[in-house]
Amino acid sequence: MTAEIIATIITVVLLVVGSLGIIFPVLPGSVLVIVGLLVWAFTVQVVEGWVVLGVGGALAVAGMAAGAVLTGTRLKRRQIPNRSLLFAAVGAVVGLFVIPVVGLFVGFFVGLLLSETARQRDLRTALDSSVVALKAAGLGILVEFACALAASSVFVVGALVFFTTA
Repeated sequence: MTAEIIATIITVVLLVVGSLGIIFPVLPGSVLVIVGLLVWAFTVQVVEGWVVLGVGGALAVAGMAAGAVLTGTRLKRRQIPNRSLLFAAVGAVVGLFVIPVVGLFVGFFVGLLLSETARQRDLRTALDSSVVALKAAGLGILVEFACALAASSVFVVGALVFFTTA
């Protein structure tokens, strides 16, 4: 096997793991996508590799930024304080260890709900705020995932062009 084929396999694995890392935030999803594209571009050392790195990397960075901006904007609009998000993050970490797979999301919701209930002194309002926060986080994840898939598609096209013209 040549170095290009090994780099392509490593890149595919990093793209898949990175994309899954966006949905299940245990791994740095978009960062792994960018690392995979870097590995391939530096190994093949041709125009196709640099174009894939530039376009795919830009898509991954745009996904990270758009996810953060969309989530942050919606949370600020509902005036959910950072303290509540901190409790949600702690709940997510605890939930990750208590309930496999879905514990991250359950813990996030429970931590946020408890913090918002203590802050607002009304369970109904706290529940509404928590649901809005979950929707905002879901939207951010969806946008980042879509951009990671687009970056992966750019890689597939670039790899096909590279291997068919080499």
